[in-house]
Amino acid sequence: MRILDRLEETLIASLMAGATLVIFASVVHRYFSSVPYIQDYVLHWNLAWAQELCIYMFVWMAKFGAAYGVRTGIHVGVDVIINRMEPHLRAKFVLFGLGAGALFTFIVGSLGARFVYHISETEQVSADLEWPMWIIYLAVPLGSYLMCFRFLQVAWNFVRTGELPHHDHAQVDGIDPVEAAKEGGPA
Repeated sequence: MRILDRLEETLIASLMAGATLVIFASVVHRYFSSVPYIQDYVLHWNLAWAQELCIYMFVWMAKFGAAYGVRTGIHVGVDVIINRMEPHLRAKFVLFGLGAGALFTFIVGSLGARFVYHISETEQVSADLEWPMWIIYLAVPLGSYLMCFRFLQVAWNFVRTGELPHHDHAQVDGIDPVEAAKEGGPA
């Protein structure tokens, strides 16, 4: 599981970093395109593909980020009523919600896989990048199936331990709050 977790985190971080760099380069190019003397060198660079690439990178990032959110418990949820229920009744509602999430994402993944299969039989390509569209749409089934797996993983862990993943907004990975307090940093 750790390999899948790290692969998921690395993919999301790489897509974010890549999109940031591409947009930065595009903005710098746009700025230098209007500067006398420099514009002669940069006007022949075609960065029309940058916006399209960033859109696709953010779609992929969002699909895999949603699965990451399920795994780590960072999705926003309205659970005020659920948390006030008796423990045995609460557990049933939590498992129903996780099962519904798994079913929904499995259906979306299956429909997405079917769509990707059918579009792969065409020669449709993206407008600026001219990449096959089936590669771009592959984010839907892959991200949805991963999210389905994460729902099932959380449900299995909940059955075993009774715990749901939760995200402590005050916690920073890699920093021990006790050690930080000893060194005079924020606790």
